[in-house]
Amino acid sequence: MYLAAVFLPLLGGLIAGSLSFIPDGGEKERKHKLDRAAQLITCGGMLLAAVAALVTFISVVLGGETGALEIFTWIDSGSMELSWELRADTLSLVMVLMVTVVSSMIHIYSVGYMSHDHSIPRFQSYLSLFTFFMLMLVTSNNLVQMFFGWEGVGLMSYLLIGFWFERPSACAAAIKAFVVNRVGDFGFALGIFATFLMFDTINFDVIFGLAEAQADQTINVFSGEFHALTVICLLLFVGAMGKSAQLGLHTWLPDAMEGPTPVSALIHAATMVTAGVFMVARLSPLFEHSDVALTVVTIVGASTAIFAATIGCVQNDIKRVIAYSTCSQLGYMFFALGVSAYSAGIFHLVTHAFFKALLFLGAGSVIHAMSDEQDMRKMGGLYKLIPVTYVMMWIGSLALAGVWPFAGFFSKDIVLEAAWGAHSAVGQYAFWLGIAAAFLTAFYSWRLLIMTFHGKPRADEVTMAHVHESPKVMLLPLMVLSVGAIFAGLGLYNWFVGAGTVDFWGNAIFVLEGHDALENAHHVPLWVKYLPLVVGLAGIAMAYVFYMFAPGIPAAIASTFKGVHRFLLNKWYFDELYDFLFVKPAFRLGHGLWKGGDGQVIDGVGPDGIAAATRNLARRAAALQSGFLYHYAFAMLLGVAILVTWFLVTGG
Repeated sequence: MYLAAVFLPLLGGLIAGSLSFIPDGGEKERKHKLDRAAQLITCGGMLLAAVAALVTFISVVLGGETGALEIFTWIDSGSMELSWELRADTLSLVMVLMVTVVSSMIHIYSVGYMSHDHSIPRFQSYLSLFTFFMLMLVTSNNLVQMFFGWEGVGLMSYLLIGFWFERPSACAAAIKAFVVNRVGDFGFALGIFATFLMFDTINFDVIFGLAEAQADQTINVFSGEFHALTVICLLLFVGAMGKSAQLGLHTWLPDAMEGPTPVSALIHAATMVTAGVFMVARLSPLFEHSDVALTVVTIVGASTAIFAATIGCVQNDIKRVIAYSTCSQLGYMFFALGVSAYSAGIFHLVTHAFFKALLFLGAGSVIHAMSDEQDMRKMGGLYKLIPVTYVMMWIGSLALAGVWPFAGFFSKDIVLEAAWGAHSAVGQYAFWLGIAAAFLTAFYSWRLLIMTFHGKPRADEVTMAHVHESPKVMLLPLMVLSVGAIFAGLGLYNWFVGAGTVDFWGNAIFVLEGHDALENAHHVPLWVKYLPLVVGLAGIAMAYVFYMFAPGIPAAIASTFKGVHRFLLNKWYFDELYDFLFVKPAFRLGHGLWKGGDGQVIDGVGPDGIAAATRNLARRAAALQSGFLYHYAFAMLLGVAILVTWFLVTGG
């Protein structure tokens, strides 16, 4: 069953992809049959994979028989012995179940959302292959196999973000995502090399078994001696920052909205952006031996949470608001990992997958109803026209804001309580920034709801006349995801972070003795427990005041604080900064090497230079062939004179 859960998406993706190469001959009926076949194959494969994942989860995790399933020997060279294995512990199986369930809902939703697209088999194929590579990543039993899945999701994200390649903006966004992730992946690759250098293996079980013995080892880097595990963990974390869009390597994530909405839901909710969080949790036996690395993870995560939340408050594109929300929530997950509350971080990852997929697909339903309009300033008054979508967006927003008893209340609160329970300076830093981000999260969530669904319609009459509820094939996945957004927190709390957490996780997560943040989280003062809910409700109340009861306030604030508003609207000017520091210098360097190096030196001295010299000599030689008799007679006399002179001078 485990093999079916992992490889059915690959099989479905390959079959659907092959259908995209079958010509339809311009016949609408034939094209419709090919499209429907691709949809049935991929959706059916994903649903079967989800069922197989559930059966495996019940039999392995609840049955207590974790291990690894070896498929074949991949590399056997010297001391490197590497098998292709599917790891079957609690962490992997939780991720497999979450990925297959959420991805299957997105596949089904895509049947309706992409119904008018001209490349349906290609799109469905990309979705399934994306899911397969994510499954490869989370089931890997060594770093190289993980890197295979890591690069696979990067490749598929490039193809999916740029799916509508006729749009220059989509192509630019795809390239940006690919390039920014390459920066992080370079750090990840260096981390793998350093790990092999340190442990002479990249197999997880062997590395984890040797981690404690190597805890005090040092490594030489750039002529300096540093703590080896700190260097390894920081390099690996650079890769996590790229994939999970943490502060500094986050700039690709909002632009990924150029892809179709199901792509946004798949990338942002259940797959690619959670890869970094999973990787740090998987490598907890290494991170636990480096306080410096854990501190960096905490600071970066907390800073990302507040940074993205501030930007989300001023965005006007409905998908970008949710995208920055994803970036912020990933920050919560990372600072949970940073204070050694790994299970709390994974708990928030799982609940977030449900309500964030719900929000993205709900936003897609709004866009579908509004004839592809995404600007919230051109919406309003939709709640009566698309009531089911309205209710689904409310459920997702309540979960995101952490309102009881929705999933986010349980997972976000335990993350904040763990940060407080760390009893450290960085824990306090993460807690208070997390509280501020919780307030802003609730504010921008209800800003989105009010601007989209309430007030007077701001769209033109033609658009409003065509507003309609989405088809059932799009609404059904929303309803399934809403169940997770409502009940996942309460249902999973005891296993993930409660009394049963030790038995549930087993050896999948390692926490050193003395790193008691999660245990302390259950004994924090009452005000720490209720503060996230209080600030969330305050954020909701402020959104109602600003956008429903006194809608002139936001414009007045933006006018009064123009600099701050412009700073946030321009995303803290990170894109402009990177453009100035990296993009423009790279273009200037490339242009100089092209014109000066390639054009003048290589071509000028090489093929172009030889060709020019040959043409010049030929031109000069041709000038001697004038065709006049007296020129030839003169040349002959000149030759005789030269010969006579030569004989006289040399005595020959």
